[in-house]
Amino acid sequence: MSNISILGMQWGDEGKGKIVDILSDKAHMVVRFQGGNNAGHTLVINNKKTILHLIPSGIFNENASCVIGNGVVIDPKVLINEIETLNKNGLKITSERLKISNNAHVIMPYHISLDLLREMKKIGTTGRGIGPAYEDKVSRKGIRVGDLLNQKILEEKIEEVLPEKNLLIEFYKGEKLKKETILSEYLKFGEYLSQFVTDTHQLLINAKKSGKNILFEGAQGILLDIDHGTYPYVTSSNTVSGNIFSGAGVGYKTIDKIVGIAKAYTTRVGEGPFPSELFDSTGDKIREQGGEFGSTTGRPRRCGWLDAVALKYAVNLNDIDSIALTKLDVLNGFDEVKICTAYNINGNEVDYFQNNCYLLKDVKPIFKTFKGWGIIKKDMVKTFDDLPNSAKDYIKAIEDIVETKISIISIGADREDTLILENIWEE
Repeated sequence: MSNISILGMQWGDEGKGKIVDILSDKAHMVVRFQGGNNAGHTLVINNKKTILHLIPSGIFNENASCVIGNGVVIDPKVLINEIETLNKNGLKITSERLKISNNAHVIMPYHISLDLLREMKKIGTTGRGIGPAYEDKVSRKGIRVGDLLNQKILEEKIEEVLPEKNLLIEFYKGEKLKKETILSEYLKFGEYLSQFVTDTHQLLINAKKSGKNILFEGAQGILLDIDHGTYPYVTSSNTVSGNIFSGAGVGYKTIDKIVGIAKAYTTRVGEGPFPSELFDSTGDKIREQGGEFGSTTGRPRRCGWLDAVALKYAVNLNDIDSIALTKLDVLNGFDEVKICTAYNINGNEVDYFQNNCYLLKDVKPIFKTFKGWGIIKKDMVKTFDDLPNSAKDYIKAIEDIVETKISIISIGADREDTLILENIWEE
């Protein structure tokens, strides 16, 4: 038995979906433990692109069951659409393939309305209702997936919370919502999803006892963590490794290995500080070559050189065992590439990350420059040694700076465009 966690080490969009898909090949169970449909995991299999927002990326492994844990907030309309889309594409989603925690909280229409109305503050949310749903969870006013299966409980909960929500919606000049409409719609959602709903905590405990391989899948990135990220420009949940245990309902001894996913450069969506951001044609070239547009929102991502200061922070914060480096091929064709190795803060050189966004926005990056490597010919590269020497130097420099080995290298979007440098599932 071996249980592995996959975490994004930057501001999201690191390519977690592809790595989860690859590693799920030996998993019996793939578990999502936080976030909502503000995350979009893109997979390319046999040249066909699929974007998943809620269902774990391991769904393409027909021998694995996928679990949406209690720490996730679920928009049932989005989830049902995702299930139906996969069904139409020939991937039958049965109650054996997908399990949903009865304790996962539900994104309601008033959460989405308030999220969109409040976005005037420009925090950079996706407007999917994620933050307001987590607010209700913490204030003990939330509706959980299990409540959708009981008309009496659901009606009572909507009646209790809706007047307050409508007052807020009116305050923001929005349109009030009707209880009857919400109740009818969400009871239908509950009826559809009932076959998938279960006690996922017990499911995971049983899987652990029986020696199953479990893969835990995070959403967003560590630098967006509500506590440890660049607050307030963060997501509404804990994205760090510590939240696996509460978000999935397992003990801390469950995890044997943590793999961090990082792009060979850095991107960010929305507002917030970004020390290594590029505002020139180089940044534009990275964006175009990397297809850096949000899979959930379509927004263009801000692009910059690899920030190894932030990367080392993520390694230490999460006890990362090894790194999967993605999108190395996006840096093809550059005469030189750079790594941010330290920050200049008020004339002082600092080699550790500052998660105070007001301080971070004024730092100046200190770069180390490396020779570019031309074009990586994917059909000619089967092992690390096949990579151009300059690319190998770049990779080794990252390992030295963040003091962590790189175990996987992605040189293209497809599953096959991946170099596995060690067996992640080995004890």
